[in-house]
Amino acid sequence: MSIEEIDPRQVRERLARGARFIDVREEHERAGGQAEGSLGIARAELEAEPALHLPDREVEVVLICQRGARSLAAARALSAQGYARLASVAGGTSRWLEEGLPAFEPVLDEDRRDFNERYSRHLLLPEVGAAGQRRLERARVLLIGAGGLGSPSAYYLVAAGVGRLRIVDDDVVDRSNLQRQILHGEARIDLPKVDSAQATLSALNPRTRIEPVRERVTAANVDALMQDVDVVLDGADNFPVRYLLNDACIRHGKPLVYGAVQRFEGQASVFDAGRHRGRCPCYRCLFPEPPSPEFAPNCAEAGVLGVVPGIVGLVQAAEVLKLLLGIGDTLAGRLLHFDALAMRFRETRLRADPDCPLCAPGRPFPGYIDYQRFCAGGS
Repeated sequence: MSIEEIDPRQVRERLARGARFIDVREEHERAGGQAEGSLGIARAELEAEPALHLPDREVEVVLICQRGARSLAAARALSAQGYARLASVAGGTSRWLEEGLPAFEPVLDEDRRDFNERYSRHLLLPEVGAAGQRRLERARVLLIGAGGLGSPSAYYLVAAGVGRLRIVDDDVVDRSNLQRQILHGEARIDLPKVDSAQATLSALNPRTRIEPVRERVTAANVDALMQDVDVVLDGADNFPVRYLLNDACIRHGKPLVYGAVQRFEGQASVFDAGRHRGRCPCYRCLFPEPPSPEFAPNCAEAGVLGVVPGIVGLVQAAEVLKLLLGIGDTLAGRLLHFDALAMRFRETRLRADPDCPLCAPGRPFPGYIDYQRFCAGGS
């Protein structure tokens, strides 16, 4: 069936004879101005349950969107469901406003207005939209470390609208941190990092609930820290915590977003063996044993260019958002290397170790070990 396209000035005539006039844009789009006489019903909602909004299939229906494409597609969908008298406004709301036709701004409560304004650029993305943004608001992320990797990650996760961020760090702010740990400032030297992070992030987005936990991550508390979270972001700076997080994520079936930096280089990956045994590798598949300390000095010993953890931390934040939204291809099964001096990224494919002591299919969880001793070369 061919759908009739009409000029905006023809709508009033259709309304006078009893037509239903529906704006199929999303709520955040309608907030900028809606054609007078129209009822706002998002296209997906209208197409999912048309009889709820249009019980009479013989009624004349006029649809409008931003420029005319979505309303035309919605009209075709309604036609396929038995509606016969359909029209789409050519040029949509943009043309309506250009021609000076009467419009109004829908009345929204403060929470909905804040949501629409704050996340307007996300809401324009079909891969996110209102449903995806609400999913982010329901999400809970565990962030280990409020330092070089955790700072940029936390900034962008909170800005993106993650609903709850549990930050675990037992350290205090030191002046040497400020070259890269951008959550903190001069006035917060000697304050707990988690308290400094909470102050910064709450000021950025009060919609996100920040849970500061001033503790060192150990085998004694890691299970409690994992409770009710969807994704774990590893911003730690030492091997014992990385191995512990890997093992705990396998035990609890949580994806682990990994990052590490040194000097002018960094790397990132996603270890999702807890949910995909035998298909996705874990951290132990990559590093069955920790490198000796002389081959893996930390940033305090080897130094780090301040922007490197910023870049790697943003990669981690992007991976967390993709996992929460269920979009794109994550770094699971891939190790991303970044070299700042060459300004080059390269990728290494990772495979699950069928004999991995932690993530091999069918292998029961062996329990936590003494990770300090393990990383020091003990048995």
